[in-house]
Amino acid sequence: MTCAYLAFTAKGLALAHKLAAACPGTVARCGENGTTLADWTAAQFADADALVFIGAVGIAVRAIAPHCRGKAADPAVVVLDEQGQFAVSLLSGHLGGANDLTRQLAAACSAVPVITTATDVRGIFAVDEWAVRQNCAVAEPERIKCISSALLAGKPVRYFSDWRIAGEPPTGVQPAVCAAQADFALTLTPAGDALHIVPRVVVLGVGCKRGTTASQLEEALTAFCAANGLAPQSIAAAASIDLKKEEPGLLQFAKTHGWTLEFYTSEALCAVPGHFTASHFVKEITGVDNVCERAAVKAAGGQLFVPKWANNGVTLAAALRPFAPDWRWKTDG
Repeated sequence: MTCAYLAFTAKGLALAHKLAAACPGTVARCGENGTTLADWTAAQFADADALVFIGAVGIAVRAIAPHCRGKAADPAVVVLDEQGQFAVSLLSGHLGGANDLTRQLAAACSAVPVITTATDVRGIFAVDEWAVRQNCAVAEPERIKCISSALLAGKPVRYFSDWRIAGEPPTGVQPAVCAAQADFALTLTPAGDALHIVPRVVVLGVGCKRGTTASQLEEALTAFCAANGLAPQSIAAAASIDLKKEEPGLLQFAKTHGWTLEFYTSEALCAVPGHFTASHFVKEITGVDNVCERAAVKAAGGQLFVPKWANNGVTLAAALRPFAPDWRWKTDG
């Protein structure tokens, strides 16, 4: 998590540096080196994972108000008083990680953590916090409240998972007979009205013609996900052959999504074990019979999930990284 600290006084600045030693990040003081509250907040809201204000809660509220978009998009925001007596989780407590960060910062300066989310206050399972803990995305953030409301009301919720989840389900959480009866589901292929928790475990293998643009790749990805029922949020990385490492469209495509992008030689791809969709034409051009499937499997270190799919000069495939979910959802386990 990348933190950005803003202090307003000399004492607050000293505390910010102390906190940054425990939770690394940039440190600035309002009014110094041209730093203004409005400009700093706008810049960090766009770039940082967490904003930490050392000052009054009211200042932070007014500063962030124009930038708040929703729980799925907002960074964590935490406020500490300059004496380091209280640490307040202000925004994006679960999905953004503000509650966990608040606890960490409080521990670093012996402050009292102030966390007001209802599930935390009552010690009830928080499905969005669990998703973050398991390195998953929440496909429909607006449905989180349905799960939390039911648990807060003492009603059971039912889950379905495409993976075995280690440990015992939290209080109030029960297995569903099938996906259609689940209130929330751990899956790569969302369907129905449940809240879908999507593991970020997919590596996208990419093959493309020279000069393929980022927009063409984007169109292909949209069609690929739709054709296979794959949640786009599941993709964590991409891979291809080293012949494509200078393709500007592919590089921009991966950068836009924030994916790491791995390239492999034809020899390395040929050595990947498994059964793949072979093409003599592709082998004549690249030296390997299949680029997208082999690249995906090699980068994932796991199994092929969606085989070669072709559209308008683009080939895509998906492979899965190893994934072993469990029921941990709080920092203390």
